[in-house]
Amino acid sequence: MTDALSLTRPALPKSPRLTVGDRLAVMVLLTANFTLAVDFSILNVALPHIGRELGFATSALQWIVTAFALCAAGFTLFFGRAADLFGRRRLFLIGIILLGVSSLAGGLAQEPVLLLSARLGQGIATAMVTPAALSLLTTMFSEGAARARVLGLNGALMAAGFTAGAVLGGILTGTVSWRWAFLINVVVAVIVVAIAPFVLREPAAGPRPRLDVPGAVTVTLALIALVLGIDMAGHVGWASPAAWGPIAAAVVLFAAFLTIESRLADPLITPALLRRTNVAWGNIAGLLAFATETSLVFLLTLYLQETLGFSAVVAGLMLAVLGVGTVIGGVIAPRIIGKTGAKAAIVIGFVVQAAATLPLAFLSEDHAWVIPLLIVTFIGGVANLVAIVGYTVIATSEIPSEQQGLATGLVTMSQQVGITLGTPVMSAIATSVVASTLLPGLQMAIGVNAGIALVAALLVAAFLRTPRRSVDAI
Repeated sequence: MTDALSLTRPALPKSPRLTVGDRLAVMVLLTANFTLAVDFSILNVALPHIGRELGFATSALQWIVTAFALCAAGFTLFFGRAADLFGRRRLFLIGIILLGVSSLAGGLAQEPVLLLSARLGQGIATAMVTPAALSLLTTMFSEGAARARVLGLNGALMAAGFTAGAVLGGILTGTVSWRWAFLINVVVAVIVVAIAPFVLREPAAGPRPRLDVPGAVTVTLALIALVLGIDMAGHVGWASPAAWGPIAAAVVLFAAFLTIESRLADPLITPALLRRTNVAWGNIAGLLAFATETSLVFLLTLYLQETLGFSAVVAGLMLAVLGVGTVIGGVIAPRIIGKTGAKAAIVIGFVVQAAATLPLAFLSEDHAWVIPLLIVTFIGGVANLVAIVGYTVIATSEIPSEQQGLATGLVTMSQQVGITLGTPVMSAIATSVVASTLLPGLQMAIGVNAGIALVAALLVAAFLRTPRRSVDAI
């Protein structure tokens, strides 16, 4: 274990100073990813208002969130590979334009079908932009300190965006209109499209293999089925055919996908890539990192509102401290990785996250718990981002440039599936406890959440192997 988690690594030469163009490119890419992360949660608080204004049935409101998640997660591998084959810069710009158009349609929608179509468009745009932006970042900077810093900022902003979305959505809905949750994207899209063509660059493309259409279709359908099943489980329960039916279909489709990939000369995902433990276990770590922390936000939101009686806006503002923690975690993560290595940073992040989450399993109805809650959620947010940046660095290291879009597509997929998976699982645990109040169920779910973080640390420590040319030496 000491060797695996070595606390010292030889430092690489300092990276060259960034030019003004490099800085603008990074700002454009980070702004786009932050905006898309905000979109995951910005409408959650606004759902009842949207339902009343546009005539959604209460049972149909979930599709405003589900439509986005299905496309964002389902198409991410396809577009990650498409970025490698047809150009990351081109795909990024197309995705941003689609984001602006679909957001404008959502902001102006007067009936449910148009709003849901807009959310589908936003989800597809997310599947285009996120892996394209991340692969542009990883190809702009060689492995080393500069890449780690940029990935740290990207991870911090994406995690903070998820938390900020809930707060911003509540503020916009309560002070102006939920429509501004869409229209803000239009402004961002216009600015990004005006700047991006002049500052984004990517390596010259080499020979381009044919796109694996059967594999792309199969894995996209599998991911859509998986996300649909997980999402439905959060609404109708895991025992319902509406939940386990799509999940079972996803298993069959994934098996078919692996069979297809083993028989093609130019597969969508080469088996050798998935056999890399830094890719496989790195992405498992990422999925668990996002699943645990985003679902903890859900559980604590219920605690603050249902148990302590705070309003949705006040509860959101309280949890903004977690968002601050994630930003700080993203800033300090590269330094921690530089001293301990990426693998050790993941393990340390999960262990500290588990230690910070465990005390919350003993929450009570006493308002005196608010201050300790804010302190430990801040610490947990910092630790979670250290793990997230560590897995992003390690899962994209020693991957050939022509496969960076696919590698970052896998990173993006693990994030989005983790976000989608965590909440229904924790919700099922919380509601499984029969009691007069919700509190005992929340306590159990939070305890399980802490346990998952600890198990994740043990799995990474035991099974993740760093590439031959150590990515830890940054």
